[in-house]
Amino acid sequence: MSMEPMDAFCIALLISILFVLSSTADAEIHYHDFVVQETPVKRLCRTNNIITVNGQIPGPTLEVRDGDTLVIKVLNNARYNVTIHWHGIRQLGTPWADGPDLITQCPIQPGNSYTYRFTIIDQEGTLWWHAHTGWLRATVYGALIIRPKLGSTYPFELPKLEIPILLGQWWNGDIIRIENQVMFSGGAPNISNAYTINGQPGDLYRCSSKDTMKFYVESGDQILMRVINSALHQQLFFTIANHKLIVVGVDALYTRPFTTTTLMLGPGQTTDVILVADQAPGYYYIAARAYESSQNAPFDPSTTTATLAYKYAPCSSQIGPRLNPILPTLPNYNDSATVTAFTSQLRSPTNVSVPTDITEYLFFAVGLGLVNCNPGPTCQGPNNTRFTASMNNVSFLLPQTTSLLQAHYLSIPNVFTTDFPPVPPLPFDYTGNVPQALWQPVFGTKLYKLKFGSQVQIVLQDTAIVSTESHPVHLHGYNFYVVGEGFGNFNPGTDTSAFNLYDPPQRNTVNLPVGGWSVIRFVADNPGVWLMHCHIDSHLTWGFAMSFLVENGPEKLQSVQAPPLDLPPC
Repeated sequence: MSMEPMDAFCIALLISILFVLSSTADAEIHYHDFVVQETPVKRLCRTNNIITVNGQIPGPTLEVRDGDTLVIKVLNNARYNVTIHWHGIRQLGTPWADGPDLITQCPIQPGNSYTYRFTIIDQEGTLWWHAHTGWLRATVYGALIIRPKLGSTYPFELPKLEIPILLGQWWNGDIIRIENQVMFSGGAPNISNAYTINGQPGDLYRCSSKDTMKFYVESGDQILMRVINSALHQQLFFTIANHKLIVVGVDALYTRPFTTTTLMLGPGQTTDVILVADQAPGYYYIAARAYESSQNAPFDPSTTTATLAYKYAPCSSQIGPRLNPILPTLPNYNDSATVTAFTSQLRSPTNVSVPTDITEYLFFAVGLGLVNCNPGPTCQGPNNTRFTASMNNVSFLLPQTTSLLQAHYLSIPNVFTTDFPPVPPLPFDYTGNVPQALWQPVFGTKLYKLKFGSQVQIVLQDTAIVSTESHPVHLHGYNFYVVGEGFGNFNPGTDTSAFNLYDPPQRNTVNLPVGGWSVIRFVADNPGVWLMHCHIDSHLTWGFAMSFLVENGPEKLQSVQAPPLDLPPC
């Protein structure tokens, strides 16, 4: 018996509805309370009062599945304004929940609260959350783990253990006072006193051995390590003594697996690795230290450690040296060759839909700069100047009276302009000898407008102003394809033909090669105001940022909706 077309259509529609209902029925709503507060914490032989969430460093780990919704009430009991950014969450339909201060909201003032509400849509892997007000994220941060939907699984063998590894930086002092001193003096930031793994410096620092993190495994275990660089200012190498790491994901996006011994993560980046406990039972250091590409820049040269401890490892005095964990060899601080060898292996797991009908060709020359000393009489930058930073010679200024998204939605005038330059105002030899006249940027709150559905290509070009440097550049609200990278000045005539348009990696934060360039592509399918910035926070403070204004699409779900009623006032 044949089926009528309408009957077939109705059955297909019913199947689709049942599929959607079954998918949403499994989704959960997770409620959390974050209390931002001052907490006494002892590290490196001394106690400091630091800003934390719920008295923890790192803060609470959020664990959800793709499709779940998070409702997080943030109560600010600290003495500083605060916002929370959910780093890497696309915020489709919820741009008001993105979190950067004065971009999508005004800050939560002391004594007040704000509830962030957003749904995870088609994302799996490791992300994180952090403060996005001043330098508070030095201590206000935590992991955000997104597992597959029920009924789905990882594209690799199910691990026996999952271990979040959050790399951080520690200062003996109030980080906001340190930030304020940097902004007043115009000089470089104080280097940190330590790096940390899950909030602890490790055995190689004073007064730290007792609390060194230890992760216990059994021989043969397969462990999924979720490594997050939550450091404020520093790119970091990461390795584990005598063990190989199989990279399976970055920035909550799966990769084609490859094996390495060393990772390099810029601030903001995450890397998922599989580790097999296949060594002789014993104790092995997990270690991280700086990758520093800038010439003559001060940095913290110390090494943070944790211990990978095999259960049933010998512990009697007969073992001798085995009682001391084995320390791995880490790359030299300026080993850009190791960085390139690592990043060049990143690939998407299958052929992907890279935008090819580009409608917006953008070229952003980025880096540091210097401005005349003001206020004076003396400043601590080179030759009595102040450090600054810029993109296309524009040093970004935050608005003072309202957030950019509120100004856009409510059509508030005189808050921003939409004349951010698509290319440098004056082309020059970006990585060569840059004339001193080009070292001083202009200041402004300039946005670049994108039509909904635009296919965008951005060349991110490092410059030699002050010094060439590897910059971790983060784009809020989007993932993007990294279709090409290289050293020197980008040459569209020769470099474009080498683009990987078949299986380039996707990221939300890209490490711009020192003295080189990265090319990224994405589709502007997420309306709102989205910040792009260097994730080294001193560079962001100096003005290394810009914002995209993505216009509404034709459908209701493709447009910015009214702000939440409890959005913090300015």
